[in-house]
Amino acid sequence: MSFLWIYLAVATLGSVLPTWALRTYPSNEVMKSDARQTCVQTSCSVTLLDSMSALGDLGWVAYPAEGWEEISVMDERNTPMRTYQVCNIMETSQNNWLRTSWIPRGGAQRVYIEIKFTLRDCNSLPGVQGTCKETFNMYYYESNNSNLWFIKENQYIKIDTIAADESFTQVDVGDRVLKLNTEVRDISNLYKKGFYLAFQDVGACIALVSVRVFYKKCPMTVRNLALFLDTVTGGDSALVEVKGSCVNNSVEFDAPKMYCSADGGWLVPIGRCVCKPGYEEKREACQPCRPGFYRALLTDTYCTKCPPHSFSLEDSSAECTCEKGFYRAESDLRSTACTKPPSAPDNPISTVNETSVIMEWSPPEDTGGRFDITYNIHCRRCQVEGHKCSPCGSGIHYIPRQFGLVHSRVLITDLLPYTNYTFDIEALNGVSELSSGPKQFISVNITTSQAVNVILKERKSKDSVTLAFQGPEKSNDAVVEYEVIYYEKNQKDQNYTVLKTRSTFMTVDGLKPGTIYIFRVRAHTVGGHGIYGGEIELETSTEDMIAIADPNQITILAISIAGGIILLIFLVTCFFVSGRHCGYIKAKQDPDEEKMQFQHGRVKLPGSRTYIHPHTYEDPNQAVRDFAKEIDASSIRIERVIGAGEFGEVCSGRLKLPSKREIYVAIKSLKAGYSEKQRRDFLGEASIMGQFDHPNIIRLEGVVTKCKPVMIITEFMENGSLDSFLKKHDSQFTVIQLVGMLRGIASGMKYLSDMNYVHRDLAARNILVNSNLICKVSDFGLSRVLEDDPEAAYTTRGGKIPIRWTAPEAIAYRKFTSASDVWSYGIVMWEVISYGERPYWEMSNQDVIKAIDEGYRLPPPMDCPIVLHQLMLDCWQKCRNDRPKFGQIVNILDKLIRTPSSLNQLANSSSWQDPSVQDSFTVTTIVEWLEAIKMTQYTENFTMAGYVTLHSVGYLNNSELSKIGITLAGHQKKILTSVQNLQAQGTHLQI
Repeated sequence: MSFLWIYLAVATLGSVLPTWALRTYPSNEVMKSDARQTCVQTSCSVTLLDSMSALGDLGWVAYPAEGWEEISVMDERNTPMRTYQVCNIMETSQNNWLRTSWIPRGGAQRVYIEIKFTLRDCNSLPGVQGTCKETFNMYYYESNNSNLWFIKENQYIKIDTIAADESFTQVDVGDRVLKLNTEVRDISNLYKKGFYLAFQDVGACIALVSVRVFYKKCPMTVRNLALFLDTVTGGDSALVEVKGSCVNNSVEFDAPKMYCSADGGWLVPIGRCVCKPGYEEKREACQPCRPGFYRALLTDTYCTKCPPHSFSLEDSSAECTCEKGFYRAESDLRSTACTKPPSAPDNPISTVNETSVIMEWSPPEDTGGRFDITYNIHCRRCQVEGHKCSPCGSGIHYIPRQFGLVHSRVLITDLLPYTNYTFDIEALNGVSELSSGPKQFISVNITTSQAVNVILKERKSKDSVTLAFQGPEKSNDAVVEYEVIYYEKNQKDQNYTVLKTRSTFMTVDGLKPGTIYIFRVRAHTVGGHGIYGGEIELETSTEDMIAIADPNQITILAISIAGGIILLIFLVTCFFVSGRHCGYIKAKQDPDEEKMQFQHGRVKLPGSRTYIHPHTYEDPNQAVRDFAKEIDASSIRIERVIGAGEFGEVCSGRLKLPSKREIYVAIKSLKAGYSEKQRRDFLGEASIMGQFDHPNIIRLEGVVTKCKPVMIITEFMENGSLDSFLKKHDSQFTVIQLVGMLRGIASGMKYLSDMNYVHRDLAARNILVNSNLICKVSDFGLSRVLEDDPEAAYTTRGGKIPIRWTAPEAIAYRKFTSASDVWSYGIVMWEVISYGERPYWEMSNQDVIKAIDEGYRLPPPMDCPIVLHQLMLDCWQKCRNDRPKFGQIVNILDKLIRTPSSLNQLANSSSWQDPSVQDSFTVTTIVEWLEAIKMTQYTENFTMAGYVTLHSVGYLNNSELSKIGITLAGHQKKILTSVQNLQAQGTHLQI
C-alpha cells in the first residue's frame, strides 16, 4: 500500500509538474556542444553526474536489497525517467542505503549536489506514527578507486540530513497537485580523483527523482586586454588569484590579474595590458592602425591621424614618415608635424656707427613650421672697387655672438674704416642640419665711411659760431644728414649737445661768451653713421668778432654767410621760443635739425626711450596727441563684434591708410553718454600703448578722437587671450612651443622694464596670441581689468589687486616694481605649462595670501620640465631683490630653446601640497588618497571600475578618467598630478 503511493507520486510527475521542473537545465541556460558545461551570464557550471540524462539503468548499489528500488516512469513526452524510491514505513529500525557509481571530480576541489525528490506526509498514513520518518541522510566517500563494491557505513562522511519543504498526501495525488523538493549541498576541499555519494533512508516514504552533481568555474574572458582562462573555483570560500596573459599585439603595462570567486564570477581586475605601438584598443582587442594613422607610445589611447606633412602607407604604423623636404628633429615628439628649414630672413636694416654696425632684420616669412629659429652671421670683406671677397677673419667681434643668435639683432665691432663688407644673415631651425638643400640667407652690404672734417669755422659773435664742412670723399652712399657734437672743454663727461642738419654748414648759437668749446662732425648716409672727424677747438670771446681759421676757404665762407643770414635769424628766434625741457633740446628753427642734450656722461641713443605717464600732463589730451596717431574714421571698416569691455564694444575690422596695404585691426569704441573722465581714462591706455614699439607688445595703430564714437585701433590678434587659447588647445603643443611663447612674453616685459614701466597686472588673460603663436603683452588699464573680474581681486584701501598673480610685498605694502612683475611672470609660466589652469585652484584669496606667507608655492604642473619649475620658484622668491631680472629670464629661456634636451627631465614633486592641510600623513588606500586630495565624490567611480589599490591607478590618463565618469578638466588634472606623486613616492602620497 505504501509503495503504491510513491509510485503514483512519481508516475504522475510528468503530467503534474511543469516542463521546467523535469529538465536537467533551466530554460535560461545555454548548453555547450559537449552537453556538459552550462553558462549563465558570467559564470559556468560543469556537470559530473545527472541521473535524468541516463538512457538506461543507473546501476547504483542498494543494500539491503529490499530497500531502495530503481523504477522507470514516463514524463509527458513519453521519455523514461530513472528514479529510486523506498517506502518501508511499516517496519521499525530501517537502515536502507543507496550508493551512486564512482564520480570523477574533474579537478574541482568543491562540488555541488542538487537532489530533487518527493516525500509522503506521515500524518496522512494511519498506524505509522512510531515508524514513519520525513527525513533522510546524504553522505560521500572520497576514493581513487572507481570499482569499489563495498564501503563500510562508518567510512562515509555525512553531508547533511535532508528534509522536505513540502510533502504529499493521498488527496494531493488524487488532485494531481504534486511538487518536487529541490535541495543543494556542497562538498569542499576534495583532493582524491573521485568520490561516491550515498543516501540513507531511516523509515521515510521517499522517491529520488533527480540527482545532479556539478562544480562551478569562472569562464574564459578578456579584461583590460588580458586573457583569463577557464578557472575552477576554490575549495572553500577563498578567492582564486588568476594571472592574465596579454592578447595578440599587446604588451604588459602592469601585471594583469583577477580573482575567481566561489560562485564562478570574476572579481577585482588589477593591472592591464596595452596595445603595442601601431595598434589601438577596440572591443578588448588590439586592432592595427589603418594607413594614414599611427600610434607611437604605449600611453597613447588611440591611433591618431598622421601629423601635417607626414604619412603612413601600411597598417600598424608606430610613426609617420615625413614628406619629401620635411623633417623631424631627434628631440621632436613623434606626434609633432614634420617641418622644414626656414626661408631667408627679411627686411635687413644696418646702422653704421664709426667702426661698428648694428644689423636688425625681420624673422623669416616662412619659419618652416617651427619656433626654434636661430641665426648665423657670415662675414666677407670685399675690395673697394672690385667684386672679389675673402673671409673677414677673427679680428671682428659680434655681440652677443656670431652663431646661434636667437634675436634678430647683432652688434658687430672692430671693423676697418672705409671698407666694403658683405654680411650673410642665415636663418636656421631644428631641422636645418637634416636638409641637403641650399642655405637660406640674405646679404647686407655696408661700407664704413671716412670722417667729416670741418673746413671753416667762424666766430660770428660772442655766443654763436658758424661751421662749414665737407662730406666723405669716397662714399658711395648719399649723405642723409650731418651730426655735430660739441661740449665745453673739460666738461665732456657732464654735458653733450648734438645738432643735426642736411646742409654742409651750421650756425651754433646759445654759447657762453669767453668759453672754449670742442666740435666734431660725422655724416649719416643711407648705409648708417660714419665716424666722427677730429676735434676742433674754438673759444668764444667777450665781444663780437670774426675769426677765420682757414683763409683759403674765404670763397666758401662768403657763399655760406650769404646763404645763411636769413636762416640764422630764423634759428635764433626759434631757439628762444622753444626753450629747454628735461635735458632735451629740439631745434625747431629748422625741421631738418634736431638738438639733443646728453647729461651726466650718459649718451642717449636715438630710439631709446623712457616711459612718460600720461598723468604728468596738465592736459591729458596732449598726451594722446603726442603718443597716438589720429586716424580718419573713413579709413576703418568694422566687420563684427568680438567682445565687450567696460567702456564699450570691441570689434574686429580692417584699416586702410593711404599708400599702405589693408590690415586687420581690433577696434575698441567708447559707448555713448560717456563722461569726460571716462573719455580720459579710455584714451589713457592709448597714451600708454603709443609709447611702446616692440614685437611682443600689442601695437597701437592709432585713435579716432575727432568724431564719435571715440575709438582705439590696435593690431588684431587672431587667437585671442592666452588663457582661453591654451584651454581650447589643451596638451596640443610641444614643450619647445610653450617655452617659445614664454620667451616672447619675457622679451616684451624686458622692454617694458627697460622703459621703467611697471605693468601690475601681468596674467595669461592679458596676453594676446596671433596666428603665428606670437604672444604680446596687452591691457595697460589695471583698474578696468580688475573691475571686470572681481573674483580675481582683493580690495585694500589703496585699490584692487589681482591676488593670485601679485607679489606679497605688493599685496601688503602696494610696492609695485619690475620685481613684482617678475613674480606675476612666474604665475604666467605656471598658467602656460598647465594649459590655463586657475592658479591655486579653488582656494579663496585669503587662503592664498596665508599660504604664500607661510612659504607655500605652486607645485609643478603635469609634464613640467624641472628647469621651468625652478625658474618659477626663482620668480617667487620672497625677497624681491633675489628674483631674476627679465633680461636674465630671456637669456635662460634662450638657452633652453637652444638645448631642448635640458627640458627632458620632468619635475617630480615630492608631494602634492594642500596648504589647507597642516599635518603630514601617508595614505595607503584609494579611499584615504581621495580624502587627502578632496575628491571623495569619486570613490564609487573608482570602486565600480575595479581600482582598489593605489598601485592600480598608476596608468590613469585623461581618457581613462573620462571612461569612469570623471569629466571635469580641473578634477582630471588634480587627480593626475597626484598620481604622478604616487609614482614618485612608491604608491604613497605625502600630504
